This record gives sequence, C-alpha cells and structure tokens, in this order.
Amino acid sequence: MAFGGARGLGLRWELPRGAVALFLLLLSAAATPEPPGAACSQNTNRTCEECLRNVSCLWCHTNKACLDYPVSRILPPSSLCKLSSARWGVCWVNFEALIITLSVVGGAVLLAVAVCCCCCCCRRKKSRKPDKSEEKAAREREERRIRQEERRAEMKSRHDEIRKKYGLFKEENPYARFENN
Repeated sequence: MAFGGARGLGLRWELPRGAVALFLLLLSAAATPEPPGAACSQNTNRTCEECLRNVSCLWCHTNKACLDYPVSRILPPSSLCKLSSARWGVCWVNFEALIITLSVVGGAVLLAVAVCCCCCCCRRKKSRKPDKSEEKAAREREERRIRQEERRAEMKSRHDEIRKKYGLFKEENPYARFENN
C-alpha cells in the first residue's frame, strides 16, 4: 500500500518477506498436523520437517532429536535443548532468534504507541490553553487598537476646532439652522 500518491516518493508499508514466509510455514504446519496419538519421539533421527509436522513437537538440531514440547513452560529448558538449536514451527528459525526478533518488534510497537499517545496528549494540551506568547500578542494588539482610536478621536477634535476657527466647519445638515428658529 503506497502513501503519497502522485507527489513523488512516498512511504511504502510492506511486511518483510521473512515474516510472511514464517506466517505461511506456521500456517501450513498447523493445517497439516499429525494425529494426536503420534509420539514425537518416533521422528528422532529423521528430518526436522517430519518432526515439526506435529505442532506439539520440538526439534533439537544438535542431537537431531524430536521431543514433546514442554507445555508447562513457555521456553524449553536448556537441559532439554539449547535455545540456539531448538526449532519449533519452522526449521529455519531457532528459538533464540525468534525471541530476539519478537522482543525487538514488540518493543518497537510499544515505543510507537507510547510516542503516539504522548504526541496526542501534547497536542490536546496545546489546543486547550492558549500560549503565553499568544496571550501577550493579543493584549498588545488590543492596546494598540485602543490607542489608535484615542488618537483618531483627538485628531478629529483638533481638526474640528481648526475648521470652526476659520469658518470651515461643516454642519451635518445645512437646513438645520432654519428648523431650529
């Protein structure tokens, strides 16, 4: 999905090919599991792919053993198999790399959410309260407007006095003199 349209180079949001491949392999492994009665130990000394067809199995690459995944623990203990040689779901990703990748991705997502929340909160605070500099500028504009009105009124009264002195004062209605008599 491309953003930016015809304005030139835009940001492209795509899933990495490795993540898509991992997802598809996990999906295919989950879609074709072996019957639940089949023990994982039957696939020892075979291939990793044969062992991991059953999603409850764990492949240990160092001793080519197919083991039952210890469901009571999240990660397999090192006495069972080292994390760097343990495989689950797909053969080309070991637990160590999986844990590092998932923690980095999870941390990046959490960081992005935190930054977005902070940005939204800061914008909301700014929009609620006018800035001190904005308040000062508004006060100064109002003071200038009031001074300007005072100067205009003063200049108008001076000009009216000069007009009266020289007889140039224009009355609002020249017929008003006749009506008042």
